[in-house]
Amino acid sequence: MQELAGKVAVVTGAASGIGKALAERFAAEGMHVALADVEAAPLAAVADALRAAGAEVEAAVLDVRNASALEELASKCTARFGGAHVLCNNAGVANGGPTWELTVEDWDWVVGVNLTGVVNGIRAFVPGMIASGEPGHVVNTASVAGLTCAPFMSPYNATKHAVVALSETLRADLATVAAKIGVTVLCPGWVQTRIHESSRNKPGFEAGQEDDDSALGPLREFLRAKIEGGLAPREVAEQVLAAIRANRFWVRTHPDMEPQIAGRCEAVAAGKAPPLLVPTDLT
Repeated sequence: MQELAGKVAVVTGAASGIGKALAERFAAEGMHVALADVEAAPLAAVADALRAAGAEVEAAVLDVRNASALEELASKCTARFGGAHVLCNNAGVANGGPTWELTVEDWDWVVGVNLTGVVNGIRAFVPGMIASGEPGHVVNTASVAGLTCAPFMSPYNATKHAVVALSETLRADLATVAAKIGVTVLCPGWVQTRIHESSRNKPGFEAGQEDDDSALGPLREFLRAKIEGGLAPREVAEQVLAAIRANRFWVRTHPDMEPQIAGRCEAVAAGKAPPLLVPTDLT
């Protein structure tokens, strides 16, 4: 896709971090934007700011685990804008700890948001994108954790690997039916988001409650420092926009993490166990 002005972009997880930056960048291109997030007040603030800047905005407070809610948003986009052209399945959460200590609820939540949420977005929007016959693009947010595996992050690692596989398969599916829809999988490294505070949106988590120390396990403070010193979300949004225009599959935001990815791929090709990653290896 080259011409974006007047087109429609859908972004989940749009109230903060990468999702907010994507919404702002698309609006700056003259696109209409449909925004979704589970946090009502931050979403309203983003939507109001974009409207004040002249953008046409549809905003919906929803949980991406709810397929019907995303289908309803798709219907609203069709009614108001005529459909969607760019779909960014960006909502994501993190929860971790030793694999053997994680609860069923921990797994259900992370898998529901990070993987099922992407599936729900695809099912809600892609059929209409195909039927329109117009050029389109799907961006699925995975992570460098979809290409490597750090300890104490089993649910996050597993779901992000799954999003990479889902994106590869979606690209092949769309090519098989000759759809004019590109696919990008976003695999960011350290970015200034609130992913380390995901527990604020975990079912049963009460406002004002101390964030659950188990959410990020022994790597908690290490991760917090890396995230707070990470790449600005707007820089990630610029890379995503360039990938959409170039119809590029991969967006890997951190060149310094490429050796870790290459090391894993080389080990797999050689039939060896992937290298173990510990905090000092995560740069």
